[in-house]
Amino acid sequence: MTTVASLSLVPHLLLKPSLRCLSRKGVGRYGGIKVYAVLRDDSADYLKDNHHWEALFHVDDPGPRVPIEKGQYLEAKQALDVVRFDIQYCDWRARQDLLTIMVLHNKVVEVLNPLARDFKSVGNLRKDLDGLQEELAKAHNQLYLSESRVSSALDKLAQMETVVNERLLSDGSAFANTADCASLDPSTSLDTTTSTSSTVRVGAQKPKRRSLNISGPVKPYSANLKNFWYPVAFSSDLKDDTMVPMDCFEEQWVIFRGKDKRPGCVQNTCAHRACPLDLGSVNEGRITCPYHGWEYSTDGKCEKMPSTKMLNVRIRALPCFEQEGMVWIWPGDDTPTPTIPSLLPPSGFTIHAEIVMELPVEHGLLLDNLLDLAHAPFTHTSTFAKGWSVPSFVKFLTPTSGLQGYWDPYPIDMEFRPPCMVLSTIGISKPGKLEGKSTQQCATHLHQLHVCLPSSTNKTRLLYRMSLDFAPWMKHMPFMHLLWSHFAEKVLNEDLRLVLGQQDRMNNGANVWNWPVSYDKLGIRYRLWRDAVERGVDRLPFSNEIESGS
Repeated sequence: MTTVASLSLVPHLLLKPSLRCLSRKGVGRYGGIKVYAVLRDDSADYLKDNHHWEALFHVDDPGPRVPIEKGQYLEAKQALDVVRFDIQYCDWRARQDLLTIMVLHNKVVEVLNPLARDFKSVGNLRKDLDGLQEELAKAHNQLYLSESRVSSALDKLAQMETVVNERLLSDGSAFANTADCASLDPSTSLDTTTSTSSTVRVGAQKPKRRSLNISGPVKPYSANLKNFWYPVAFSSDLKDDTMVPMDCFEEQWVIFRGKDKRPGCVQNTCAHRACPLDLGSVNEGRITCPYHGWEYSTDGKCEKMPSTKMLNVRIRALPCFEQEGMVWIWPGDDTPTPTIPSLLPPSGFTIHAEIVMELPVEHGLLLDNLLDLAHAPFTHTSTFAKGWSVPSFVKFLTPTSGLQGYWDPYPIDMEFRPPCMVLSTIGISKPGKLEGKSTQQCATHLHQLHVCLPSSTNKTRLLYRMSLDFAPWMKHMPFMHLLWSHFAEKVLNEDLRLVLGQQDRMNNGANVWNWPVSYDKLGIRYRLWRDAVERGVDRLPFSNEIESGS
């Protein structure tokens, strides 16, 4: 009713009930109630000028449905349709109850009208009011029943989402041969000890639960996971005379710029006596070992050996490329793909911070955390989620075959981009507050890029880039980079203590994906994608475009 009042300074509410509209029994296809608000102040002619009315809402009876017998089996899609019908009917019933209350409210207003009191006795007015109060009490009770029905229908929907989620796990396991399912790598395998049925039995026992089996110490990385382009550093951190040492897949590398100013990536170990090259220096496009002065170019060739005869010596070098402010490497043995994905923020955004951190957790666990927003109001209570309410339901809505989507009820879009990147756009209004139901409804936004480079089985190199589509002047304020670094570290520490605890339990045999629920959808898809990569399937799941190495 507040919607009606907001349409006019002196609104005139007009209810037009159709025949049989207030009865559940016998309502036709077009039966219902239309509610109008007159958008004018003069009430004398409002019945004549129907073109000034605005329909607020129209309530339709969803109609009868085919009864479902107890014990009958339904396909998952049919079961979802049943739940949708239940919610549709409950919505219709609740709206009917609300409209009944509105009609009675208008009657009360008419009874209390000063003109009506001039023609009715006090006794008749009291009688009319008593009758209306009784009808209002009944209508309110009916509305409470409708609310209970809606709550029950939402519970059914939550249960069906769990069933669909488990069907998702079943579909993911279809990429493996049936005979091989039980022998997958225990660190990233599917639990196949439960039923794979996609049917729902109405009124019968719930289908058995499926889970991901992510337990035990992380095994050595599959060679297939290396056959991707990986961003390893920001261009701004790589000056002409500096170097960036880093680990990738249990190996030590160092990045520096050659004579042509292009970056190169070589093994961080001198061929002579295994001294770390990053302890030395970069001069004229060559990295110099601090032990005996051997110098290497970006292709790994030793070009200078002081105090001895020159030999043909070379250390390992990886394909290295610079694009859009980031340095990428290809650590695998396959031929590098000719294209590198773009990680730039959307048009209209300005990059405000680029931060690199070394974290003592396995990169898969960190990706699990970044792909999960449901934990925010419980974990980040002193940073960005301070003041967030805990919603009744949190859902991640995504296409059937995709690794991107948006969160409901939060105005946040999110994407997992293989092999190890998470991109998100957040609609914001002010610190600690979210506005709108989608990012399109928000006036200002924050864009984030997280790159989780697998340094080793218990260490991740995190590259974080933050961009805003407002206040570009903040980028030029003194010490702003220190403020952003402090805030990012504070947020990360809230997650880190939990993920470190998970890692400890996982290494001791606990399954960190023991009981996935509906809002875990994106994390599940990442795990199924990674499992498919490590098993070397020909076509990877959840995307028509993602191929191994692309």
